[in-house]
Amino acid sequence: MRLVSWNVNGLRNVIKRCALQTLLSGYFDVVMLQEIKTEVMPLELRSEDYHAFMQPATTKKGYSGTLTLTKSKPSAVIYGVGEEKFDNEGRVLTVELDDFYVVNAYFPNSRRDLSRLNFKLEFDDRFLTYLEMLRKNKPVIVGGDFNVAHEERDIARPKANRGNAGFTGEERAWMSELIKHGYTDTFRLFVSDGGHYTWWTYRAGARENNIGWRIDYFLVSNELCPRVRSVGIMDETKGSDHVPVTLEV
Repeated sequence: MRLVSWNVNGLRNVIKRCALQTLLSGYFDVVMLQEIKTEVMPLELRSEDYHAFMQPATTKKGYSGTLTLTKSKPSAVIYGVGEEKFDNEGRVLTVELDDFYVVNAYFPNSRRDLSRLNFKLEFDDRFLTYLEMLRKNKPVIVGGDFNVAHEERDIARPKANRGNAGFTGEERAWMSELIKHGYTDTFRLFVSDGGHYTWWTYRAGARENNIGWRIDYFLVSNELCPRVRSVGIMDETKGSDHVPVTLEV
């Protein structure tokens, strides 16, 4: 099974740019999108090839939101993590397939002034509790934008960004805690070095000079590790400040 996850930073924008064509060509069995910024399922995604499910933000229009498309019909779909203040932002969408759950996640940004750091840390804890609940029934695959670079090798300029949003000690410590609970960053099963990123600021030259962050991940509960065949970063993809990440199990 092939999965792909992408923070599109506005679904209508990437559709307009025809940037979704590769992802929806039929190669991927599961397509997970974050930060869709819409409450309406676009006509372009209503096809016989995929079952489409959306968890939009209800707090305000044009904000956050997740969308998952699957070739096979899920046996169940779960919207949110069961806590209103997080679910109102449309951050988590889960589909149950035959062998595992697939969780599409868009983690909060702690903001430049760290005004949402506590909110994010609360979300992190609730999310881990939610994963552990799912895992009692089936293994779990999690894909999405975690809004944190876990290690120094996951960011181009670690010293300059230490303590900044997405690279605070608290956020990084939670990622370590998640892994200690029995989840694996699948990218690190295959690639040990740095220099591989999934997000670049729109500031001039950042992407061209590869001054980026790896903040988009596929994690699996450890019992699925033997089934992981490959991972990838589609770093040539245009249309967003993020690029898609892929997983084959």
